[in-house]
Amino acid sequence: MRHLYQCPMRWADLDLLGHVNNVVYVDYLQEARVDMMRTHAPRTRSPRDVPADSPSDGIVVVRHEVTYLTPLAFRFRPISIECWVTEIRAASFTMAYEVFDETPQGRVVHLRASTVLTPYVFATESPRRLSPEEKLALAPFLEESPPASAAIAPVTPWKPGHYPLHVRFSDVDIYGHVNNVKYFEYFQEARIPMMERLVADIPGADGFHVVVAQTDVDYKVPILFRLDPYDVHSHITHVGRKSFTIESEIRDGDVVLSRARVVLVVFDAATQRSVEPPEAFREAMRRIVSG
Repeated sequence: MRHLYQCPMRWADLDLLGHVNNVVYVDYLQEARVDMMRTHAPRTRSPRDVPADSPSDGIVVVRHEVTYLTPLAFRFRPISIECWVTEIRAASFTMAYEVFDETPQGRVVHLRASTVLTPYVFATESPRRLSPEEKLALAPFLEESPPASAAIAPVTPWKPGHYPLHVRFSDVDIYGHVNNVKYFEYFQEARIPMMERLVADIPGADGFHVVVAQTDVDYKVPILFRLDPYDVHSHITHVGRKSFTIESEIRDGDVVLSRARVVLVVFDAATQRSVEPPEAFREAMRRIVSG
């Protein structure tokens, strides 16, 4: 069984290309997930995945894997999101999602994703096991699990890829943790100035755009609000024919708080298709990887 959520869109959700921004999709997934829990799992419903009957208990995100398939433009009708469960373990469960439109020609899928979640006791800042009642509530939504993405490797600090991350007060939830959606925004904010610095002198780099094709994020330690910045370290780790990969870490000193791997595809806004960048661009990017 799958839960269907009709997610309203906002004009502010769009990026410079007129597409829903990659970060906003994760907000859509959160809305769908919370709606499913409110509707079908009374013991775990809340405005932020928190049980209504336990102010110190909730559910936190451990990992997101998000695959972006077809650009989504703004319209006044909602976008459809199906969500379901692909795995139930002792202390975690995995949800899957499909963001789509039904058209006369068939279903158009804009995004597929999965999220690993764990019950969490905020009073002790520790995970807990799923109760039998929670497993029973999740069981009707269980379907076969697709293969997971590979683990994200540690990132070596690199001066061009350093970004000081300042947490805004509005980034945190009622427990003082940064909301899981904001991590996608942080990694986006870190890679944009890095790419601007790196490609400034590469021939032909200003003749195309890049869009996000895949984002995987691991959540290690909660990020808290504070005045001092955290450190984000990013590095280009792979260059393909039409794409390249950036891996990043958010750190507090030597403590890794989160890791991400983002695949970016070179995109022609006029044709709305991926394209091969000039060879000079790819060669320059390869030198960055090897250097």
